[in-house]
Amino acid sequence: MHQPDEPQPVPSALPYTPEPPAPSHRLRDAGNLLLMVAGTLLLTLAMFLVPIDTVERLGSFGYVGVFVLTLLASATIFLPSPALGAALLAGKAGLNPWLVGLLSGVAAGLGEITGYLVGRSGSDLAMSTRLYARVEGWVRQWGVLTVFILAAIPSPIIDVAGLAAGAMRMPFYKYLIACILGKTVRFIVVAWVGYWLAPVFE
Repeated sequence: MHQPDEPQPVPSALPYTPEPPAPSHRLRDAGNLLLMVAGTLLLTLAMFLVPIDTVERLGSFGYVGVFVLTLLASATIFLPSPALGAALLAGKAGLNPWLVGLLSGVAAGLGEITGYLVGRSGSDLAMSTRLYARVEGWVRQWGVLTVFILAAIPSPIIDVAGLAAGAMRMPFYKYLIACILGKTVRFIVVAWVGYWLAPVFE
């Protein structure tokens, strides 16, 4: 008697793996990254050269300004950010570096939610780049530690980590905490640098 064929298991969908970019695309990606870094450095320098009395006149509102500016600047993806310059300027103007660093860190961490949400939405923004493939590998291997380290160093690569974390469905609270902690470390250091350099520009 003929036995019916047993149903074959359906293979699960493989995770998305971006194809290696062509050499010309690699050059373009490297050029774009250099432009972002250069733009951020120029914005930082320009803000640091703002006269101290401009910030001093704001008084306690200077802290609010740092928070709002950092939040808005960090919510962008792959654009030069003036957030570092704002923290440097605040430290230079004599605002409390610890408080500046904490406010900037929280604001910047909240701003990085944008990249996470874009990645979680399924957008393929930047996923075909070699940089994304590399950062995704780091996030897959080291998880929130990668997010913390990339958030702590002054580099736009944290935007790529946000996209990867969202696409990989990293728990949102883990991503956000790692971002805020890393950004806080970064901005405390930056604010103190501005504070220490203030006498040089008097």
